[in-house]
Amino acid sequence: MKIVDPLNPMPKYLQISAWLKELIQSGRYQQGEKLPSEVELSVLCSVHRNTLRQAIAELVSQGFLKKEKGMGTFVSKPHPVAVKHKLKQISSFSDDLKEIGASEKTIILEKKVQKAGEHVANALFLGSSQRTIVIRRLRTGDDVPLIYEESYLPYDMFSSILKMDLTGSMYKIISKNFDTVLERSEQTIRAVNLKGKVASLLTLPENAAGLFMESITFDDGHMPIELLLSYYRGDKYVFEIELGKYHIKENAMMTFNVANDIS
Repeated sequence: MKIVDPLNPMPKYLQISAWLKELIQSGRYQQGEKLPSEVELSVLCSVHRNTLRQAIAELVSQGFLKKEKGMGTFVSKPHPVAVKHKLKQISSFSDDLKEIGASEKTIILEKKVQKAGEHVANALFLGSSQRTIVIRRLRTGDDVPLIYEESYLPYDMFSSILKMDLTGSMYKIISKNFDTVLERSEQTIRAVNLKGKVASLLTLPENAAGLFMESITFDDGHMPIELLLSYYRGDKYVFEIELGKYHIKENAMMTFNVANDIS
């Protein structure tokens, strides 16, 4: 059995971790089961023990394995399926978790009224009022922290929301309690390195990979009603985008035709 292919450009430790991961995901090794020793595995894979340790460390960091001092390496709880957020209609964290059968829990970190900064005031068209409600929450799935989010709402429209239970879907709370139609959302996504408080809340090391999304949600009167700033764990969340039919742009066709005429 050849586990490590010396001609494969992938590092040896990653080849081993991929092999071990397959054994776990296929059920060959069950939750709580002990793996062979590092010496046995290094001999089996024909690599130095340090290379084998790198492979083990990789799977420990991903949550597939756990090391117990003096005992060995054990299969951790089944690795959770990545949460998928579909970018084709407005949907909530609750909807995302239902898709994979995970249990939801929301921790309210802070909720208060404050004067809006320039960015928030411009995004929500607050005018001279400048008062906004800010709600900071940590969203978890199966007790794993997945998203840190800050929601900003116009105070004049949603002042009573501070007295409500905010542990569920904010979209559902706004829709049901304020008779508001969520018509559309403008979203901007970028890759970030998670730092400071955000990294800590998501139980990740400083500079861990993450995704940042800024969403502005509008009602059916084209009024912005929420600015949502969300930080997602890069190792647990994926975004799925559905695109429509491809059309050749008019100016591209014109350029092509002109080029043909010249030739």
